Amino acid sequence: MTDTTTPAKPARGLGGLAVYGERRVFVMLLLGFSAGLPNLLIFDTLSAWLRESGTTLEVIGFFALATVTYSLKFVWAPLIDRTQVPVISRFLGHRRSWMLVTQGIIMLGLWLISGLNPSNALTTMALFAVMVGFAGATQDIVIDAWRIEVSDDSRHGAMAASYQLGYRVAVIVAGAVPLVLADLYNWNLSYAVMAALMLIGIGATLFAPRETTHTIRAIPVGDIPSRPKVELVEWIIRLAVLVVAAMIAGSGLTGQLDLTRGVLALVGVSGASLDGLQTAWDAKPGGVFLQVGSVFLGLGLMVVACWPIPRVPTRPGAYLAGSFGAPLKDFYVRFAGVATLILALICVYRLADFVLNIMNPFYLDLGFTKTELAEVRKVFGVVMTTLGVFIGGWSVARLGLIRTMVIGAFMSPVSNLVFAWLATQGPDLGALTIAIGVDNIATGYAGTALIAYMSSLTSLGFTATQYALFSSLYALPGKLIASQSGRIVEGSARAAEAGGLFAPLKGLFVNLPAGSLVQGAATSGVTPAALGAGYVVFFLYSTIIGVFAIALAFVVAAKQTAIQARQTDQTAVDATEAQPS
Repeated sequence: MTDTTTPAKPARGLGGLAVYGERRVFVMLLLGFSAGLPNLLIFDTLSAWLRESGTTLEVIGFFALATVTYSLKFVWAPLIDRTQVPVISRFLGHRRSWMLVTQGIIMLGLWLISGLNPSNALTTMALFAVMVGFAGATQDIVIDAWRIEVSDDSRHGAMAASYQLGYRVAVIVAGAVPLVLADLYNWNLSYAVMAALMLIGIGATLFAPRETTHTIRAIPVGDIPSRPKVELVEWIIRLAVLVVAAMIAGSGLTGQLDLTRGVLALVGVSGASLDGLQTAWDAKPGGVFLQVGSVFLGLGLMVVACWPIPRVPTRPGAYLAGSFGAPLKDFYVRFAGVATLILALICVYRLADFVLNIMNPFYLDLGFTKTELAEVRKVFGVVMTTLGVFIGGWSVARLGLIRTMVIGAFMSPVSNLVFAWLATQGPDLGALTIAIGVDNIATGYAGTALIAYMSSLTSLGFTATQYALFSSLYALPGKLIASQSGRIVEGSARAAEAGGLFAPLKGLFVNLPAGSLVQGAATSGVTPAALGAGYVVFFLYSTIIGVFAIALAFVVAAKQTAIQARQTDQTAVDATEAQPS
């Protein structure tokens, strides 16, 4: 996080490793655990409890809406930037006070869930799940803001790495421990234990160093007269539009139409029309275009809700425009000439990873067993991802943020080439281990690089809002492009089968072990060699997609470095002129 964009000097010698011994980095590990715990518990793990109690799959699906808040946290992030917690903020500071409040609500919500039986209290359980989801998303906002505000550019990497490690541990714990406890005892005890684990986050909050004095940016209302009754009506209308906009955008971001169905039903859209929309929404792959369109429609309505009324200045318009527009304006002013390119880079940085949404079918088509996949992907893969995260944090401290960002841009597309090689090896466990190892190290490194880079783009007073916006939208292009993955594989396979451009690739698969790609080829209506060629084409395609991120990373790095150099020179000139003659 920077008020200026002067780059921090990369650490020399062992400095890149020494940063991991700092108090704030250790605290970040614990806060990462606290952030990762509630998300899985309110849907994925909870769905097992609901199903065991006899709840239908349709009803269980509605519980996924409790996690929508994680995709929409940028909507209320400005409130977190601008609002203090009474009394507590004076003692703990702005960010830690919000952390403590949200962690207390999460702990209370999980404990309340632990006292329920879904057979006779399903609605109450759903309400508590939503409460935990909202508090969990808000905790994410505050933890991200605290992480950025206690760091400088040389420590963003270590802090991002610690956060990711803590988060991954929490995901494993939240996904496995409740199931074991439910088997040994019962679900109620299981969730009571999960509630108690939130004490780890509370302890970390109390032990955490206080962030830099928080700046609440004033919203100028000038001489706009106060008209309480009229303003109340305007506030109601604007906030209603904002809520509807958030629900529409949330439907697109999560792929869950239920929120938008509720909005349309309220305005009188018939049940038959809603059913038709649901069918189109669920269609593959065309439905994803509706989902992405829903996101943009929701964002457009948010702009309308916050836009000042032309030639009629009002206080609600000024407040909302300042809360949502000022952070974006600040970003564009500080990164004038490169801001749009930076946003584009954030959107495409992990694109080569997001298109790999067909990996499980790929592994199974090759002939690997589910047990082999579990051992290599879930055990060895987690270790390799952790190593990649650690190396990424070290790289930021040792090489600097911009260089690490550029290196991270290479990671995903290059690692995807390894999967093209794996496709030619068949169900070779050694080849699978190499491919998973390379890919997970690359994923951990690139993920840390992106988090650290996005963190460096924020500024005091707008930290929560700006970072929440970056993190909510960076995966959106991947949602659209990933929808085409299966079509690319099968289309390329059919082209190879017909003797087209990709036909020579079939020669790579003449010596495959018996049975490899056979079942998948039969499903797709092609020969095993043609399906193998289709997979190779797909992985080459995913690599080419990553080249756009690499090119954009170099352009952004050059422009941003030039901006930093100019600002450094200007700072030196200002300091010289300020000296007494």
